[in-house]
Amino acid sequence: MTTPARAFDTAEVFRALASPRRLQILDWLRDPVSHFPPQRDGDLVDDGVCVLFIADKLGVAQPTATAHLQALARAGLVTSKRVGQWTFYKRDEAAIDAFTRQLRDQL
Repeated sequence: MTTPARAFDTAEVFRALASPRRLQILDWLRDPVSHFPPQRDGDLVDDGVCVLFIADKLGVAQPTATAHLQALARAGLVTSKRVGQWTFYKRDEAAIDAFTRQLRDQL
Protein backbone atom coordinates (compact mmCIF):
# COMPACT_ATOMS: atom_id res chain seq x y z
CA MET A 1 0.00 0.00 0.00
CA THR A 2 1.43 3.38 -1.00
CA THR A 3 1.49 6.38 1.29
CA PRO A 4 -0.72 9.23 0.09
CA ALA A 5 1.19 12.19 -1.29
CA ARG A 6 1.63 15.07 1.09
CA ALA A 7 -0.41 18.15 0.24
CA PHE A 8 1.61 21.33 0.64
CA ASP A 9 0.22 24.71 1.59
CA THR A 10 1.39 26.52 -1.52
CA ALA A 11 1.05 29.95 0.09
CA GLU A 12 3.17 28.80 3.07
CA VAL A 13 5.90 27.54 0.76
CA PHE A 14 5.85 30.76 -1.27
CA ARG A 15 6.07 32.83 1.94
CA ALA A 16 9.14 30.82 2.94
CA LEU A 17 10.70 31.20 -0.51
CA ALA A 18 9.98 34.94 -0.70
CA SER A 19 13.04 35.70 1.43
CA PRO A 20 16.38 35.94 -0.42
CA ARG A 21 18.11 34.75 2.76
CA ARG A 22 15.96 31.60 2.88
CA LEU A 23 16.68 30.91 -0.77
CA GLN A 24 20.38 31.31 0.02
CA ILE A 25 20.09 28.85 2.91
CA LEU A 26 18.40 26.29 0.65
CA ASP A 27 21.17 26.73 -1.90
CA TRP A 28 23.89 26.24 0.73
CA LEU A 29 22.13 23.18 2.13
CA ARG A 30 22.03 21.60 -1.33
CA ASP A 31 25.79 21.00 -0.96
CA PRO A 32 26.69 21.55 2.70
CA VAL A 33 30.22 20.14 2.42
CA SER A 34 31.13 22.89 -0.08
CA HIS A 35 29.61 25.69 1.99
CA PHE A 36 30.31 24.83 5.64
CA PRO A 37 33.33 23.71 7.66
CA PRO A 38 33.41 20.28 9.29
CA GLN A 39 31.37 20.05 12.48
CA ARG A 40 32.52 18.59 15.77
CA ASP A 41 29.07 17.09 16.39
CA GLY A 42 26.88 15.78 13.61
CA ASP A 43 27.70 14.98 10.00
CA LEU A 44 27.02 17.80 7.50
CA VAL A 45 25.29 15.46 5.06
CA ASP A 46 23.64 12.89 7.33
CA ASP A 47 22.60 15.16 10.21
CA GLY A 48 22.49 18.56 8.56
CA VAL A 49 24.18 21.85 9.35
CA CYS A 50 24.23 23.36 12.82
CA VAL A 51 22.15 26.52 13.07
CA LEU A 52 25.20 28.36 14.45
CA PHE A 53 27.14 27.76 11.22
CA ILE A 54 24.18 28.97 9.16
CA ALA A 55 23.83 32.09 11.32
CA ASP A 56 27.53 32.82 10.98
CA LYS A 57 27.46 32.42 7.20
CA LEU A 58 24.36 34.65 6.95
CA GLY A 59 25.98 37.23 9.23
CA VAL A 60 23.00 37.25 11.60
CA ALA A 61 22.33 36.31 15.21
CA GLN A 62 21.36 32.71 15.97
CA PRO A 63 17.71 33.59 16.76
CA THR A 64 17.36 35.27 13.36
CA ALA A 65 18.79 32.25 11.56
CA THR A 66 16.51 29.99 13.61
CA ALA A 67 13.48 32.04 12.53
CA HIS A 68 14.45 31.63 8.86
CA LEU A 69 15.01 27.89 9.30
CA GLN A 70 11.74 27.42 11.16
CA ALA A 71 9.89 29.13 8.30
CA LEU A 72 11.51 26.70 5.87
CA ALA A 73 10.62 23.81 8.18
CA ARG A 74 6.97 24.93 8.48
CA ALA A 75 6.82 24.99 4.69
CA GLY A 76 8.18 21.43 4.65
CA LEU A 77 11.39 22.26 2.77
CA VAL A 78 13.90 21.36 5.49
CA THR A 79 14.04 18.97 8.40
CA SER A 80 15.62 19.52 11.78
CA LYS A 81 17.44 17.16 14.09
CA ARG A 82 18.64 17.69 17.64
CA VAL A 83 22.16 16.53 18.42
CA GLY A 84 23.02 17.33 22.02
CA GLN A 85 22.16 20.96 22.62
CA TRP A 86 22.31 21.93 18.94
CA THR A 87 19.78 21.81 16.14
CA PHE A 88 20.89 20.72 12.68
CA TYR A 89 19.00 21.44 9.46
CA LYS A 90 19.05 19.83 6.05
CA ARG A 91 17.00 20.00 2.89
CA ASP A 92 14.13 17.56 2.52
CA GLU A 93 14.75 16.62 -1.10
CA ALA A 94 11.76 14.26 -1.29
CA ALA A 95 9.45 17.01 -0.03
CA ILE A 96 10.93 19.59 -2.41
CA ASP A 97 10.39 17.19 -5.32
CA ALA A 98 6.82 16.50 -4.16
CA PHE A 99 6.08 20.21 -3.88
CA THR A 100 7.39 20.93 -7.37
CA ARG A 101 5.17 18.13 -8.74
CA GLN A 102 2.17 19.52 -6.83
CA LEU A 103 2.83 23.02 -8.14
CA ARG A 104 3.16 21.76 -11.70
CA ASP A 105 -0.16 19.93 -11.34
CA GLN A 106 -1.88 23.00 -9.87
CA LEU A 107 -0.69 25.27 -12.66
